[in-house]
Amino acid sequence: MTGFSPWLASHLDSLMLWIGVFCTLGFYSVLYRENRVYRFFEHLYLGLATGVLLVEAWNDVLLPKWFDAIFKQGEWWWIFASIVGLMYYFIFSRKLNWVARLAIGFSLGVTAGQEFQAFTNNVWPQIPKSFKPLVPHPALYAPNPLHLPPKAAEAAHIPLLYPQVTVPDAINNIVFTVVLLCVMSYFFFSFEQKSRALKGTAAMGRWLLMFAFGAIFGSTIMARLALLIDRVNFLMTDFGSGVMGPPGPLIVFFILFALCGLMLWMSLRARARGEGTDEPS
Repeated sequence: MTGFSPWLASHLDSLMLWIGVFCTLGFYSVLYRENRVYRFFEHLYLGLATGVLLVEAWNDVLLPKWFDAIFKQGEWWWIFASIVGLMYYFIFSRKLNWVARLAIGFSLGVTAGQEFQAFTNNVWPQIPKSFKPLVPHPALYAPNPLHLPPKAAEAAHIPLLYPQVTVPDAINNIVFTVVLLCVMSYFFFSFEQKSRALKGTAAMGRWLLMFAFGAIFGSTIMARLALLIDRVNFLMTDFGSGVMGPPGPLIVFFILFALCGLMLWMSLRARARGEGTDEPS
């Protein structure tokens, strides 16, 4: 052990790079099909994430806000929180699982109330903000007996009633109003849509919703590509330059290119043979 520690200390950086390479390639092996290598690294990641969450839960929540509060600050009433927390473990008892349902129901009720409050605070202000001016107009101030110009009225601290609406602002508000009405008309399900105008606006609303969903899906794809670019940059820059020297990034690039070609060839071969994409358990 004494001879292994100096070697480990001197090669720790390279060892961490190799571990990162194996983990990255193991995770992306699922692009071919689900396999035992991917499952191993998936379970390894979940186990490490669970361990990190437990440590963070103790260091960030339980230790400062519960243990220290009870045994160091004398706030004994926090013992009731531990009693409620222990009630969850009665879920493993067939006779006393109703005790766990009490704690679960209480938590669900509190969470539902908080979510309703957050939803209301987020959605309710959008209702008055959807009423936008459609006609351009200058800034409107409170009654101005001296008939001061806008800049002088602002300097005199005269209250501003409505901000200025320029022509581009009015056009943008008109487009916003049309989109809002079309989308809202699509959700009129309480009666049959017989009017041509209503059918047309509902169809336009459906197309606008498809555009919005497409944009959301595109942002999701961009996020996944950002993760892929980060991993490729790690393989080519950190691993390639750190282990193989200056020609390392180019060598790693050709290796990755060959692996992608091999994966594509194996996928096409499996599809031509009619094989399944998932490995049996």
